[in-house]
Amino acid sequence: MNPPALKAVLSIAGSDPGAGAGLQADLRTFDRLGLYGLGVITAITSQNTIGVSGVHPLDAALVKEQLGVLLADIKPRAMKTGMLATAAIAEAVAGGIAEAGGAPLVVDPVLKSTGGGSLAEPELARTIREKLLPLCRVVTPNLSEAAVLAGASVRTLDDAREAAAELVALGAAAACVTGGHLDGDPADVLCDGGRMTVIQGRRAGDAREYHGTGCLFSAALAAFLALGADLETAVRSAHEYVAGGIAAAVAPGHGLRTPWPLRLEPGPGKL
Repeated sequence: MNPPALKAVLSIAGSDPGAGAGLQADLRTFDRLGLYGLGVITAITSQNTIGVSGVHPLDAALVKEQLGVLLADIKPRAMKTGMLATAAIAEAVAGGIAEAGGAPLVVDPVLKSTGGGSLAEPELARTIREKLLPLCRVVTPNLSEAAVLAGASVRTLDDAREAAAELVALGAAAACVTGGHLDGDPADVLCDGGRMTVIQGRRAGDAREYHGTGCLFSAALAAFLALGADLETAVRSAHEYVAGGIAAAVAPGHGLRTPWPLRLEPGPGKL
């Protein structure tokens, strides 16, 4: 009997030993959605639910080696980047993805932790703009990340619309500015080419109390793309998935809570 067709999705991200965010959280999300998770490590962090005490990037050549060897063997249906930490790593990852081509790429431009700790060097944002945006199917910044990438203040829904349009103008095929930190109810703004869509949600809790919501959103989005959803359906599904994860959040330590991804049985009509 032949084994079932492999539905693989790749995360290129840093390691979070507490598993609330980063590569560990991405792999958990892929598994909960019935996919085979692949991982390329970009950095080792020393952190827990209370905060980040250290970030130790890997050598960029080693990151590119991991990526090249993996993609020569396994072809994922979608890919996502998380914490890249340095401009050199971002450039190496962009080169490796460009050489392999194929699968849709979700870029989660991780620059800071929810607790406020820096997870990147200053030059990283420029490299993401120049090297990764032109390769991605969608970039998924939160308000502060969108402000850095677009070079403008992003505090309101109208600001988010302008930032999303600017990121598309900078080369991204689409941009989804996530609105968990907006005042009032959250709303995600999706700019896909010339079309602007606002996905309105309900406030499930204070976004500052949770660790890893951005990772959960981008991992779920990549997963739904890997399962064959179109971009808007994938974004809406990821938005709902994060809301469910927040409702089922766990508290593994003494600090921030972790959204818990729901286990879904993917299939037609279930996105």
